[in-house]
Amino acid sequence: MKINDLTSYLETLAPMSLQESYDNSGLLIGDAGAGINNTLICLDLTMAVLDEAISEGYDLIISHHPLIFSGLKKLTGRSETERIVIKAIKHDIAVYAIHTNLDNVYRGVNAMLCEKLGVKEAVILQPLSEKLNKLVIFCPHEHAAKVRGALFSAGAGHIGNYDNCSFNSDGYGTFRAGEGSDPFVGEEGKVHTENETRIEVIFPDHLRSNLLKALIESHPYEEVAFDIYPLKNEYLQAGAGMIGSLEKPMTEQDFMAMLKKTLGTGVIRHSAFCDRKISKVAVCGGSGSFLIGNAIASGADIFITGDVKYHQFFEAEGKMIIADAGHFETEQFTKELIYNILNEKFPTFALRISQVNTNAVHYL
Repeated sequence: MKINDLTSYLETLAPMSLQESYDNSGLLIGDAGAGINNTLICLDLTMAVLDEAISEGYDLIISHHPLIFSGLKKLTGRSETERIVIKAIKHDIAVYAIHTNLDNVYRGVNAMLCEKLGVKEAVILQPLSEKLNKLVIFCPHEHAAKVRGALFSAGAGHIGNYDNCSFNSDGYGTFRAGEGSDPFVGEEGKVHTENETRIEVIFPDHLRSNLLKALIESHPYEEVAFDIYPLKNEYLQAGAGMIGSLEKPMTEQDFMAMLKKTLGTGVIRHSAFCDRKISKVAVCGGSGSFLIGNAIASGADIFITGDVKYHQFFEAEGKMIIADAGHFETEQFTKELIYNILNEKFPTFALRISQVNTNAVHYL
């Protein structure tokens, strides 16, 4: 097994193009082509986690939070990050991070949190925009089904819960094959008219390379004509936070008790109760206070996240409960998520979740 085997698969599910601009996901230390025997999974790569990996012989660490967020100009061991980097390199341990790209995918961090809390039929709270494109291609009528099938297989044509979506119209194209060409139809040097089908499909930007490869391989023409248009549409399958409903409404007190038990915390900071049952639940694992307005606008009864500032609690305005359950607490299941993803794909590969509690916040 090579590092790239694992990381490439992870990136098909959580594409790097979906990470936020400030983020630094990906391979941080190591050679993507290097062989590995096992992998340790953690939320944060601390010195204690690195020591755990060294003592147990792990050669790849996958963390949710990147060890390196911004560039390191020196490696002198003056900071904890520098010391971890130096020690990992000395022990030939590779380091990979999968952060906001995993936060932003439909079956990512927030879907896992919803599952743990019993939130059903969850959808993205703040979908990403400007991540979709429309591909328009033209091909002979009799080859349209084959080309459409190739595009669908490459991931195009998904709209919400529907797939194989396309629009097709008939017309005719003209061309003249130049000297040295090898036309599929027509003759060199003569203008040719061909009955063609115009096929339109939507696709997310991260599939562009694979989609064009599938198009070229399935299309009969020597030179394939196509157009790509960027769209302003929201990408409903990716974005920040999620919102869904409980199977049965709960009282505010019962829900908060369940939340504390599920997250294993004795403390939840929250705004005032609204004196109504909780049915619609919004979540954003980690730091999600920027979604308070989205949660209110979506009709949430409670919004669960971490890192909420004092004045932001006033934004609830009696319309919902803002519950700050902690950054670590709301992302703790990410380790299990990464493990499950990799174990399903590589069931015989040695994976383990770190036993180190990396929560930097302590309570009296």
